[in-house]
Amino acid sequence: MPDIYGQSLSRHDLEARTGDLGQFAGVRLMHLENGVERGIRLLEFRSGTGLRFTVLVDRAMDIADCEYRGQAIGWHSPSGFRHPGLHEYEGEGGLGWMRSFSGFMITCGLDHTLFMYDAPTDNYVYAPRQVAKQSLHGRVGTIPAHLTGYGERWDGDTCLLWAEGIIRQGAVFGEHLELHRRIEIEVGSNAITLNDRVVNRGFYRTPHMLCYHINLGYPLLDEGSRYLAPIRDVVWASHADGYRDQNVGYRTPPTPQRRFHEQVWEHEMGCDDDDQVPCALVNDRLGLGLCVTTRKTQFPCQFQWQNFQAGQYAMGIEPSTHHVLGQSGARDRGEMIWLEHGDERCYQTRFSVLDGDIAIARCEQHIAAIAQQPAEDYPAPSGDFRRIGGRS
Repeated sequence: MPDIYGQSLSRHDLEARTGDLGQFAGVRLMHLENGVERGIRLLEFRSGTGLRFTVLVDRAMDIADCEYRGQAIGWHSPSGFRHPGLHEYEGEGGLGWMRSFSGFMITCGLDHTLFMYDAPTDNYVYAPRQVAKQSLHGRVGTIPAHLTGYGERWDGDTCLLWAEGIIRQGAVFGEHLELHRRIEIEVGSNAITLNDRVVNRGFYRTPHMLCYHINLGYPLLDEGSRYLAPIRDVVWASHADGYRDQNVGYRTPPTPQRRFHEQVWEHEMGCDDDDQVPCALVNDRLGLGLCVTTRKTQFPCQFQWQNFQAGQYAMGIEPSTHHVLGQSGARDRGEMIWLEHGDERCYQTRFSVLDGDIAIARCEQHIAAIAQQPAEDYPAPSGDFRRIGGRS
C-alpha cells in the first residue's frame, strides 16, 4: 500500500480522500514555453512523498528537475533546458554539447561517449565518408523521443507512475540505433527506476557506448557533503599532475570556488552479491541524500565529476560502459561493444532519495560492506584499467 503523509493507505482509502489522484501524486504532460526552452514537452512526476521530478520528452527523456520536499537534488546550469532545434552537434570544435548541458540526468551515447574522436566508418560501406566526427558525449541527449505512453497504473493497492518512449539515432549510410526507455516510480516511494534497452535496428555492424551524466547540485551538494562509493581502486584522475593544487580531494566538496578547474576521477567499484553498485552523495546537515544504483555487468566503469566553479556548482556520478580512455582506447583494447542487426543491450538503474539519518546510515553500511573506500582525500591513482571482458 502507498505510504502517503505517514499513513499506509489502500486504493479504496486513497480514492475516498480525493476525486483525482493528481491532488497529491501523478504524472502529467506539459510544455515549456519561454526562452531557449520553448517548445519542449515535459512530463512531471510527483510520487506523493514530496519527491518531484521532470522528464524532458524532447531531449531523450532525460530527467531535468529533481527535488525532494522543496530541496533541490538535481543541477541546473546556465544553459537551461535548451530546445534540441537550437543544438549544433559539431559546434565549437565538438564542445557544443556544453550549451545543452543541464539537468539531473543526461544520457551520453549511443555510439560514442567522452571527448571528441574521428571514428573510422568502413563498417558503413560508404566511401565518401571515411570518418565520423564524434563530438563530446555523442548525439542522443538532444534527440526528441517518440512518446509511446505515460500515466498511472493500479495493481491491487499499488499504484505505478510510468512513462515510455523511443529515441532513434539514425542516418543514411550510418548507425541506426534505438533507445527504448521506461521511467517509473511507485506512489508513496522515493525510488525512481530507469530501464533502458539499446537495439541496433540497422544492418551495419555498429559501435555502442553509453554513459549517464548524473548531476547533483545545491543544497544536496554543499560544503560538508560526503561522497560514498564502494571504491576498490582509484584508477585515474584528470588532474593527477597537480593532484593537490586546488585543495580538493575526492571525498568532500568545498564551497563554490572562483577559477576552479573541473576534476574527473575514474574509480574501480565493487558490487554486492546481486551485481549492484550503490553510490551516493549525502548531506548530513539536511538529513538528505541521493543513492544511484547500477549493475556492474552493465556499467563496469564509473567516473566522478567535480565542477565546483562558482555559478556552475555541481558534482556528477557517471556510470559508463567504457573506461575514460574513450572510443579510441576501447577499440585499441578490444573492448568496444559491437552490435549486429537485432542485437541489444539492457540497463537498469535506480535513483533513491535518502530521507533522514537512518536511511543515510543504512546506505552507508551497505556501501561499506561491499568495499571500504579510501580514507584519504588524495589516494594515488593506480593507472590499472582493468580489462572488460565479454565483448565481441
